[in-house]
Amino acid sequence: MRHLIERLRKQSSRKTPARRRSTPSRLRPVLIYGAAVLAVAGVAGGAAWSWQSGYGAGQLGALRSAVIDASGAAGLVVEEVYVAGRTETVRGDLIDAVGVTLGMPLLAYDADAARLRIEALGWVREATIERRFPDTVFVRLTERLPLALWQRDGRLVVVDRGGEVIQGARPGDFATLPVIVGDDAPDHAARLLAVLAVEPGLSARVEAAVWVGGRRWDLRFDNGVDVAMPETGLAEAWRRLAAFERRHQLLGRDITAIDLRLPDRVVVRPSGVVDALGIGGENT
Repeated sequence: MRHLIERLRKQSSRKTPARRRSTPSRLRPVLIYGAAVLAVAGVAGGAAWSWQSGYGAGQLGALRSAVIDASGAAGLVVEEVYVAGRTETVRGDLIDAVGVTLGMPLLAYDADAARLRIEALGWVREATIERRFPDTVFVRLTERLPLALWQRDGRLVVVDRGGEVIQGARPGDFATLPVIVGDDAPDHAARLLAVLAVEPGLSARVEAAVWVGGRRWDLRFDNGVDVAMPETGLAEAWRRLAAFERRHQLLGRDITAIDLRLPDRVVVRPSGVVDALGIGGENT
């Protein structure tokens, strides 16, 4: 954004004022800041006087405009725009949302309206804007954190940790994220992924998680094995699966499914076998 600000400054059509005796550099910030204080004080004092004198909104608006014009003439104009926290937000979209015109009076810049425009951008979760005297607008962004790829209506979208779809995010840029499936899967994905992260070696093999019946998860592993997780005791079941995998290498066997919905056993379905085989007990 800094480069665009510099380019606009070069294209500015403002006339160069006649050369006058320069103000010592050490005094200029003090004088400009003093002008800012006087301008703000003028608005506050004018508002109080208008209220006591019975002036209406029109008169107060005219007074405010006069003070803004005076502050601009005193040198309180936008010369710099700084942005912190931008990683994924499209630069051009952010510039449009900030809506700054170089050379405009700093007091004329509507920071609240700009904040609403910025927070309407897909990647932005929260924004704060400061007018920093004498000449700077400072924008700080908090962007959404991608959590998973949500499969809905036959296509993938990126969702954040709050379960919200990140508008404008391209799924292809986040191919390493886990895939979740189910109508309200994003609302429950953060808890599931936190549980899976306890066993990182095993979770790395999970290709997709399906939210079943609005109650529980089924996990699809990279070798095609499906694991039915319980409605309650999700963390305990996941640790139990990890323990069995370390002892028995279940995922390396010729099986199609594992059922963890029973708290006291792991039920395994071998390929081509109709009847499930139960493995019970932690010490098996």
